[in-house]
This record gives sequence, structure tokens and C-alpha cells, in this order.
Amino acid sequence: MQNSVLRVAKTLPTAIERLSELAINLWFSWNYDALQLFAQMDPVKWAQTGHNPVRLLYELDDAKLDALSHNAEFLTRYRQVIDRFDAYLNGPTWFQEKHGDRGYVKVAYFSAEFGFHESLPIYSGGLGILAGDHAKSASDLGIPLVGVGLLYKKGYFTQKIDASGGQQSHLYDYDFAKLPIAPVLHQGAPLTVSIDMPGRAITLQIWQVQVGRNRIYLLDADHEANQHADKELTAQLYGGNQDTRIAQEIVLGIGGVKALRALGIYPNVYHINEGHAAFLTLERMKDLLHLGLPFHVAVETVRSATVFTTHTPVPAGHDTFSIGMVEHYLGPLFNELSRHKQAIIALGLDHHTGQFNMTHLAMNTAGLRNGVSKLHGQVSREMFKEFHGHIDASEVPIGSITNGVHLETWTASSWKELLDRFLPGTWREEQANKHQWQQVEVIPDESIWKVHQQLKDDLVSFARQNLMEQRRRNGETEQRIEEVRHYLNPKALTIGFARRFATYKRANLIFNDLYRLKKLINDPERPVQFIFAGKAHPADYPGQELIREIYRVSKMKEFEGKVVMLENYDINMARYLVQGVDVWLNNPRRPLEASGTSGQKAAMNGVLNFSVLDGWWEEGYNGTNGWAIGSTGTADWAAQEKENTQSIYHILEKEIIPLYYNQGSLPHQWISRMKRSIQSLSPVYNTHRMVQDYTEETYLPTADRARLFVANQYEVATKVADYKQFIRNNWYQVKIIGIDDRSAKLSTEVPLSEIKPTTKEVSAQIYFGSIWPQDTAVEIIYYEDNGEKWEQKIIPMESSGELIEHVQSYKASIPGHLVHGPHFSIRVRPISTNFAHSFELSLVTSTLSWQ
Repeated sequence: MQNSVLRVAKTLPTAIERLSELAINLWFSWNYDALQLFAQMDPVKWAQTGHNPVRLLYELDDAKLDALSHNAEFLTRYRQVIDRFDAYLNGPTWFQEKHGDRGYVKVAYFSAEFGFHESLPIYSGGLGILAGDHAKSASDLGIPLVGVGLLYKKGYFTQKIDASGGQQSHLYDYDFAKLPIAPVLHQGAPLTVSIDMPGRAITLQIWQVQVGRNRIYLLDADHEANQHADKELTAQLYGGNQDTRIAQEIVLGIGGVKALRALGIYPNVYHINEGHAAFLTLERMKDLLHLGLPFHVAVETVRSATVFTTHTPVPAGHDTFSIGMVEHYLGPLFNELSRHKQAIIALGLDHHTGQFNMTHLAMNTAGLRNGVSKLHGQVSREMFKEFHGHIDASEVPIGSITNGVHLETWTASSWKELLDRFLPGTWREEQANKHQWQQVEVIPDESIWKVHQQLKDDLVSFARQNLMEQRRRNGETEQRIEEVRHYLNPKALTIGFARRFATYKRANLIFNDLYRLKKLINDPERPVQFIFAGKAHPADYPGQELIREIYRVSKMKEFEGKVVMLENYDINMARYLVQGVDVWLNNPRRPLEASGTSGQKAAMNGVLNFSVLDGWWEEGYNGTNGWAIGSTGTADWAAQEKENTQSIYHILEKEIIPLYYNQGSLPHQWISRMKRSIQSLSPVYNTHRMVQDYTEETYLPTADRARLFVANQYEVATKVADYKQFIRNNWYQVKIIGIDDRSAKLSTEVPLSEIKPTTKEVSAQIYFGSIWPQDTAVEIIYYEDNGEKWEQKIIPMESSGELIEHVQSYKASIPGHLVHGPHFSIRVRPISTNFAHSFELSLVTSTLSWQ
């Protein structure tokens, strides 16, 4: 089923019949020549269909298609595109070349949304776009990955802005037959799976999306066998109430695993992209329990094959449900596994709130976990420190893989043509090769500025059309509509802000001082203009008020035509914005931006970032490739607001505006900074590098661990599960009963500068009871000032002498000035070569006294 070639059902002339295959493979969406081929067929219809090639083929009449099949120029371009398409599908890949001996690896990537292209509107924002870019790079690199998600018949929503600046949300029923998707068929009929809900079963049809070499499978509850309310479960992305949310997450997680089983796909890596999909672990556990595995062994087997990525740096952003709600919606599962009900609930229980937390479920059932930037990794480790017992936040087993963007999707075609001319080798395939990006330096300034200015002109034309449509729909006069033709100056410094309108992203921060803003915008010699776009969730009224505020400012006489608010932000609009503005503004409250990727898309196009040091920009900014909005990062939001506002205006007035305008017709210094931005950011913040990191840091070790755990009738899984159970039951016996600190008499008042750098030996005696000493690590912990912060140091202690009556002695050498208690502690923790990380068991016996 999963290996057949997908095609549009409409019959095409033989000479161009493979257009039906091309139209339904989203490879077209990141290949400019394929997009242009479809546009050439009928430019007007191409725009009217929302750049949807499937719908385009259906709506072109047979006479037009026949004419194209005899058009020599079109056929030449068609063959060129098809040749490139075939070469892509059949060519060598990074995974084959580097990990060709790991043919057993199979990754299932679960996400609540996927954003591939505007023709498939089943995304809302950053999470979905990231998932789509992840899938595209997985295809480019040859990663054996399948995706699992939901097919939303009404998508997210179409945004209109009314005459008062209010956001109007409109939903449409999409015709699946005219989207770049296809039903999965089994023996000629649509393939379905069934999941149990309280009092009834829900039938889910499986659809497939071809993304280059790989497939994404989408579940659809709009099936004739279902009740009306159940049909609506996959109607809208992030719609409905808590009941809708938990039901959707059951469909995604439990239904997704059932769909893979029905397809004959058995992954050895399950990647949970945010906690929405964490219920997949329960379905996998159920299968293992039915095989006869004990519960604790089933949990370890599932953990061995699971990777979890968290995207949310605030506790309120993690999905939680009451225990009663979980008991109700998982009732059929609990009836089937009644012996294990409390143990299953315990996997997701947040003991502080008494709620069932989807992130807790994912953390307890995933062997490897990561945040989406270095800073977010730190924030997540602090957030979940208590989850892992009394250890330093730096040791909490949550890593970080910083997000990137799919370079081929988001880089303008004119930029790619420049890179093709001046960059050596295969920069498209070797995007993470920093050396080749240094060649951006040799691209002539004139060429860069010509490309940038054309993209800016395109953006201005697009924005004017958007604004004219707003006014036309809102019933404004013809004069008011025509005024828009003079809005936005293509030569003025243009700053863009476009993203989801959540309040923490502070879209209105620049309006904190309208008097100062008025002076900047209306400077006749050095004008500045702002373009805003973004949607607020229909239930997010504070976010909608931000849109209203920006709209109100844009209507003020002193700002009209120089501050604009575009409507219906989507992938198509995002391309115009990230490719056409001069500066990309981002000012979230630090550290609430887990990563952010819009600025990365801008950077690929030579647009300079002007951002708070949060998310990816905290690690991407180097002092010369953009600007940092200053802030101490204080948790006092009012103080941070004031700091950020002052910094924004100061940097605009003193650095950004002068640099843009003070160099005549060709701003060489500005272009130099554009080059530094591309050189430093492009090789790092792309999804090729990101997916390579996921592959080598999580997918490959997880696949190997999963194979090890299931081999020989789950021998290692059973061994690890039994070991953990034994350690948990007996850890209370472990005690540190003696410490010999030879320098304990040293005064702690002596300044460190006066202490000679000597070493000393410290010994400790540990009582283990029934725990085997070799199953533990005994360590000395102290902190050292590295000039920037206090860094934890860990010194392993070695056993000395024989084990006598369950007591073992240990020794280690440490700096001589350290005194036990005020300076260092000793700890004991369980270890195993089969652990994925040091703190799989959150058990520590310690003499910790100074924290």
C-alpha cells in the first residue's frame, strides 16, 4: 500500500501525463521550476486556486490540456522538470552514504499539524511549519521517515480584518479530491482503522501525502459510519473545547499507531513532536501487554523506541486534563487494561496540580528528550528539575536541538540563482557546510542589492493588493481603495513583524512611544515603515486586541500608508515578507520564545534580524549579523517591557537607520552585514543540519536501543525493567555513613586567593544493603567559578578495599581548599550500561547541604 506511486485521478494527455504524479508530490512546493511549470499552464487559474496544482489540473478543460501537450516550449520545460524529479527520487542521499549500514532504521514522526504549502492548509503556525520543513529535509537527506497527523477538513481558519480592525474567522470545507493528498486504498477500497471511545467506536480513514521520497499519513474522522459529533473531531485545527482537544489527541496518538499497523509499518523510532501525540505510547503499551509482557517491561520497551521534543517554555503551554476526563475518554482502554489503570494514570500525573499532563506522559515514556534551542533546553531543564529528583538542572536529561528552516522552501529563487553562480560545490545538498558559505563574500554588492530590491518591490505590490481587497470587502469608497496604490515606499527602510499573535510575542511593543515612532516614520530624509501580519486564535481575545490596536494605529493620519496590517497570514504571504523586508523584528518576552523560525527564514534571504536575545537568536547573534534588543531578561515583565522599548528605539535611531541611509545609492556597509548574516546563519539554522542532528543524536541511538530491547523475547527490556524495579524498591537502604575529609579543619573564611592550589584525598563509606555497589556511581560534587557562572564539577570516586557487611569504601582527589558541607558533597546514584542517559532513575543519595 505505501509503495505505490500517487497520481491525480484525472486523465491527462499521454505527453504530459506525469503532471498528475508531480501535482500530488509536494516536491513541487520547494522546486521553483516545478512551480513555474504549473503557473505557465494558466497564470490566472494558478493564482485563483491558491497555487494548488491538483485543483488546477481539475479546472483546466480538456482543450487547454491538449493544447499544452502539443506546445513545444511547454513540453521542453515539462521534460526538464520530470527529469529533475526522477533524479531526485532515485539519486544518492546523505543517509545512504553515511549510514547505509543502518537500513533497519524506520522513524515515525507524529505531529498535530504539518505545514507544507499553502495548497494544503492544515497548519496554524510555527509548530506545523517546522514539522513540514522537518519532513522535507528528511526526504532530501534520505531519512527513512513516515509522518502521522490529522487531516482537518476545515483547516485552521481564514482571517479577515473588518473595518474596525476586528479579526473575523472563516472556515471552509475543503474538497479533499482537489488537494495534493490521496486516500490509502486496500483491495480497491479506502483503508480505515477504528478506535474505541466511550460508548462507541470511531472510524478513521487514512490519507497520504507524498513529500518527496517519504509519506505523511493523515487521519480523517469525517466518515459515514461516525456520529455527527465524531465527524467534527478532525474538522478544525485547535478548535473546540477541552473535550475536543483530548479526543483529537486520542485520534492522533492511538489512531496513528493503529494506522501504521494497518499499513504494515512497524517503526523502531517514534518521534513525539510536542505532547499532543503522547497517547501513542499507551497504544503501543497495550499491544505489548497483550503479548504477555509485564507492565514495567512494556513501559521500558516503549521508552527504548521513543524520542520526545518539547516546544513550550511555560508550564501553562503544556496540555493538561483532569483525571476524571482522562478516565472517561480512555475508559475503553482502562476497561481492557483494568489491572494497570492506576499505573497508566501515574505516567501522566502531575503531582503538584493533580492533573494529567501530556508532557509528563511523554517524558515518562521517552528515552530521549530535547528542547528546540540551547536556551529552551536550559529553560526546560529548570522547568522539569523536580521531575528528576534532587540533581543540578544541568544534569536533567533534556537536551537541545535548535530548530531550522527548509532552505529550498524559504529562500527566494533569485537568491538561489545567485548562490548557484558563486558558491562552490553542491551547497543545496551540503547546507551545513560552513566553509562554502564564506563564498557569499565574493557576490558583488550590486547583484545582492538588485535581487533584494526586486523582492522588496514584489512585497510592496503584494501588500497593496492585500490592503485593497480589505477595503473593497469592507465597503470603503473607490477613492479610499485607490489610495492604497501609494502606500508603502519601495525605497524606505522596511521592517516586518509577522507571526502568531500570542500576547507574549508583543506585536505592539513598538507602539509604546507613538511620539517617538512618528518622528522615525515621517522623517523625510530617512523614512521607516512597518508591515505587520499574523493570526490570533479565535478564542484568544487579548491576541485579537493586539491586531485591533495595530489596525487602529495604521489608520492614524501620521501613520497611514507607513504602518500596515495585512490579513490572512499564510505560507504564501510569509514568503513575500521574509524575502522582501529589510529588517525582521522579533520582541518576545524572554525566555518565552522556545526557538522561533521566522527570523531564520528571513536570514536566508539577506534580511537582517532585530530581536530580543531569546530562542534561536540568543545563540545565532554574533554582534555583526544583525541587532540584539537589549534586556536583562528579568522576570519582572514591566521592567523587561521598559528595557526592550528603550533598546528598540535607541538601536533604530543610532544604528539601523543611519546604516541603511548614510551610504548613497548602494549601501555597502548594510550589504556587508547582509553577507555576514547569510554566512553565519544559513549553514546552522536550516533543517538539513537539524534533521542530521536528530538522526545522529536521537534516531540512530534510539533505533539501536529499541532493537536491543526487543531481541531474544525482550530479554534486555525485561532485565532493565526488573533492575529498575529492584533499585526503586531497595534504594532506601543506601546510606553515606562516613566521610573522611582530611582538611575539614580549614577555615572557610580564608579568601580563595590566599589558598595554595593543592589537592587532597577524600574518602567515604557507603552502606548499600541489598544493592550491588557496581550498579552505582559514587561522586564528589562541587561548584567552580568559571568567570561567567558557577559550574558544577563531578569527580568520580573509586572503590577501595573489600565490601564488608554491605559497606564499601571510596576515595577521590579534589582541590585541597574544599571543605565537606560548605564546599562539596558526596552522592550515590544508580547506573546501567543500558540506560539512555545518566538519570533514567531519579534516585540520588547525597550529603548535599549548601543548595
